[in-house]
Amino acid sequence: MKNLSILCRFTRSIQRNMLCSVAGLVHNTRHAFSTLREDPELDEMMEFLDSLKNFEKSGVPKGAGTDSEDGFDLGRMRRLMGLMGNPQSRFKTVHIAGTKGKGSTAAFLSSILRAEGYSVGCYTSPHIQTIRERITLGKWGEPVSAKALNHHFNTRREVIERAVKLENGCLSHFEVFTAIAFSLFAEENTEIAVVEAGLGGARDATNVISGPDLAISIITTVGEEHLDALGGSLESIAVAKSGIVKNGRPLVIGGPFVPSIEYILRRKASSMSSPVVSASDLGNRSALKGFCEVTGIPRQLCDIVLQIEKDYDLCSLLNF
Repeated sequence: MKNLSILCRFTRSIQRNMLCSVAGLVHNTRHAFSTLREDPELDEMMEFLDSLKNFEKSGVPKGAGTDSEDGFDLGRMRRLMGLMGNPQSRFKTVHIAGTKGKGSTAAFLSSILRAEGYSVGCYTSPHIQTIRERITLGKWGEPVSAKALNHHFNTRREVIERAVKLENGCLSHFEVFTAIAFSLFAEENTEIAVVEAGLGGARDATNVISGPDLAISIITTVGEEHLDALGGSLESIAVAKSGIVKNGRPLVIGGPFVPSIEYILRRKASSMSSPVVSASDLGNRSALKGFCEVTGIPRQLCDIVLQIEKDYDLCSLLNF
């Protein structure tokens, strides 16, 4: 397989300069999405999805994201995926959880992997203007077209409706659309999917990814959001997010975390024999910020230098 060092190898005593045109990225993204609206071609799919329970609109029940009796039933998601032929097993997945930074991490990693020549699918939530934003594909990571999404939904609709009936109508909007995304990635011969967890991790619908199909798991930050849904404390939130760690697969943690939270994440990784790389332990940093204009567009420039102190050779662990 192609060299994945840009994603997974941190080399001793190397300084890297990264030029991030943050303002330009935001400007261009807004411009690209400004014309996106829900296409009438998706009316039937949206009507079907809207008939399902949508916790993004109604609110998440207390404890729903915890690995407990109150948590979402991940079994129904596994049964749905089984009826669809387990498409999530046909590609490798980078699974991302965290209170903040999931979406930006997914966007950067997807871009890096595409630049390395991989066929990449990216699944994030929620969306801004159109549900198609949640699934990006292709050379430029563009939102899936209405035509492709509608066609794929129609080819899977009979199976999905059967699953909804078998689950007594308990499958949710997010669960079904996650299944559609995984199925679409498989159909498009995606090599690597970058997947953002919706809520927590342990009982999230995206957590049907098995150990052999997981490339790496990432936990960006742990903060006090969705407290009731995730157990009521920072510690319970960390436990829920650590549920994406799989046996023997590397875990990258962001942070910095308070010691008690980092302990929970590392303890989980240790129990799963998963090597840990901390983005907060990568040596000295310096940053210079400034502004310039490129083709008339104002851009914020951030020149970051990292002094890497350790050599983590994760390429052999990823084993693509």
